[in-house]
Amino acid sequence: MRIRRTQWVIALAASLTMVLTACGGGENQLDSGGNEVQVNQDAQFPEGSTMARVQSDGITIGTKFDQPLFGLKGLDDKPQGFDVEIAKIIAGKMGIQPDQIEWVETPSATREEVIEQGKVDMVVATYTINDERAERISFAGPYYEAGQDLMVKADNQTITGPDSLRASGARVCTVSGSTPAEEIRKYVDPANLVLFDVYSKCADALRTGQVDAVTTDNVILLGLVEKSNGEFKLLEKPFTEEPYGVGIKKGDTQFCEFIHQSLTEAAEEGSYAKAWEATAGTVSEQTPELPQFGPCR
Repeated sequence: MRIRRTQWVIALAASLTMVLTACGGGENQLDSGGNEVQVNQDAQFPEGSTMARVQSDGITIGTKFDQPLFGLKGLDDKPQGFDVEIAKIIAGKMGIQPDQIEWVETPSATREEVIEQGKVDMVVATYTINDERAERISFAGPYYEAGQDLMVKADNQTITGPDSLRASGARVCTVSGSTPAEEIRKYVDPANLVLFDVYSKCADALRTGQVDAVTTDNVILLGLVEKSNGEFKLLEKPFTEEPYGVGIKKGDTQFCEFIHQSLTEAAEEGSYAKAWEATAGTVSEQTPELPQFGPCR
């Protein structure tokens, strides 16, 4: 009996070692944007795990295609941005090269759906962790903490923050199904809330005077401000905390723990900071630190 117990312990230790060493050494690969991604070509995982499956069958990742600095489809027809680089880091830890990833456009309103239906293996798409979403899917992370803010035309002096919206009768645009869409309801009348499926349509509405402000997470707005050529400005008065997580299938704690380890290693080896500096860091003065992770469940 004691021999069987010893054998069981050895087998369990071997299984755990496969997970814990899977993020080890590898070689750097250049992605389409010229950024280096470490690919662990020797990664091995327990049979039946999500990591083993995607390593064998390929990985499909959901992200956004319309959000500058985080997830924006480039001229090469592939997405670019901080979310995209985070996804590449995680995939690289499983031995998957950047050009082997299948990308799926995933707007805010469809993120839980594509995970539940198995259309993607994970979603990295400015995906705020909250209790309602966690009832349907699991989150790894957070890997970044943002804050909701307001973008207005550069010459707008009337809107000074969320508390000024209702009094000024401002029309505010955001994306349906998003956390900002729910939060902003505290500050505007329902008739003055305009919802679209993507933020680029909100930017167009602001440009043409159909709305007076656009609201979402500050880092997303920074990208829209950058593209406006001075037409828009960010108020820089965040009024929420928005922890961005990696969405995965409900209850896949093993994959969640692997993602946490992958992100921890990325922070330690400097690839997390490099991912930021090559994307959102081009318009942001501070490089963020990797936040403390929530529990895997």
